[in-house]
Amino acid sequence: MRKAWIVATAAVGAGAAFVMVLVVGVYMVAGNMVNGVGSGTRALAKGSVPAAYQATVQKWGNLCPAINPALLAAQLYQESGFNPRAQSAAAAQGIAQFIPGTWATHGVDGDGDGDRDVWDPADAIPSAASYDCSLASYVKSVPGNITENMLAAYNAGPDAVIRYGGVPPYKETRNYVRIITSLEDSFAAPVGRLGPTQQAAGAISYAQTKLGTPYLWGGTGTAGQGGRFDCSGLTQAAYESVGITLPRVANDQYNAGPHPSRGELLPGDLVFFSDDLTNSRAIRHVGIYVGGGYMIDAPRTGAVIRFDPIDTKDYFGATRVTQDGAKALPTAV
Repeated sequence: MRKAWIVATAAVGAGAAFVMVLVVGVYMVAGNMVNGVGSGTRALAKGSVPAAYQATVQKWGNLCPAINPALLAAQLYQESGFNPRAQSAAAAQGIAQFIPGTWATHGVDGDGDGDRDVWDPADAIPSAASYDCSLASYVKSVPGNITENMLAAYNAGPDAVIRYGGVPPYKETRNYVRIITSLEDSFAAPVGRLGPTQQAAGAISYAQTKLGTPYLWGGTGTAGQGGRFDCSGLTQAAYESVGITLPRVANDQYNAGPHPSRGELLPGDLVFFSDDLTNSRAIRHVGIYVGGGYMIDAPRTGAVIRFDPIDTKDYFGATRVTQDGAKALPTAV
């Protein structure tokens, strides 16, 4: 539950004017700054991987040049949403979704305890990295990007990559490669300043029109709900209004783009709050940053959509929503 913050009517009006100035500013600079972050071996963004797995992903993500910790994290998120008990209809198992035959050949004892357990992330994460590197070595002579070819081999098998001379023309495989390479930015700590997005101003403008609307748990703004929202319903609708589709819940929205630091926030960034500051999967609240240390959010039952401060002890971090980042997110993890 967010702490209450009461704003007088006059203050809300002043805040609205302040936001409009920021909206204009976002539009002015958006066309002049470059989105994205640098490439190369990448450190993980704060809390983007559950704390229980972060050290393992960081270590094994540097196993070979074809992978890095952020890419490995994106792959695990795509495979299972970091769920060590995940099991697919095709009998893929564990956090890395190995099928039994592949595990029998490529599973490794990552924690040195004498067994190879597909359900144990301490074995499955190292096995995913090891298998990635083996595949990269197997397809190293294939033309094109070695990492994309490696991911394609993970999904479709190395023989298909060799046969087609690159990522095979399978829709599932091409989507798999696109999703993971796009999501990589969502798990990487930025190595430079992040540029604003043109959609940010429109998202703020939409959220402004909802100020004063009563909160509704599970609300997505439908007519049947009286146009009411919960926190992630508001942020989802705000970005939907500018053509970007976000997942329904806050902890998945965190992965919709790269993560600016507190000092680099720009209007339109999503800001997140959690009782566990080490794990993005535990995020429980989200708002839209408007500048000056404030956000527009739908805080809780009994409150209305309003301006709230972001500098509280449960502030987790922020995401600069991008079209590619949002599009890459799995529909369910």
